[in-house]
Amino acid sequence: MNFTDTTPNLLVADIDRSTAFYRDRLGFSIVTTVPEQGPFVFVWVQRGGVNVFLNARGPAEEELPIWRGRGAGGLSMFMMVEAPSTADGIDALFASLDGHAPVVMPLKNQFYGMREFGIEDPDGYVIFFAQQLA
Repeated sequence: MNFTDTTPNLLVADIDRSTAFYRDRLGFSIVTTVPEQGPFVFVWVQRGGVNVFLNARGPAEEELPIWRGRGAGGLSMFMMVEAPSTADGIDALFASLDGHAPVVMPLKNQFYGMREFGIEDPDGYVIFFAQQLA
């Protein structure tokens, strides 16, 4: 048996706001919603090979009570960026988010050969983006 993928499954306070953030700010596309027409309780977004599940907090807590009272906590995501250059990739992505998301780690070159930055989404989840340096 092999595991083939992992997908963050995020509880969000306002699913419309979170969907707009991932779609409009980070360039994700909507794969599917539940129900098909709003108001939504679940939205699956995808960009390239990265998937993120967004779940409306209230309905999710009703279905699975263990989620009650749990926030973003220490959860973070790490997404790799591929582009012909860092100017076209990580730097352009960072510039496109200027003023649209709180920066928790400024754009910088890491000693291990990555150029990275971190932001916080509307629900407090931390997202790190990284691109390998040439």
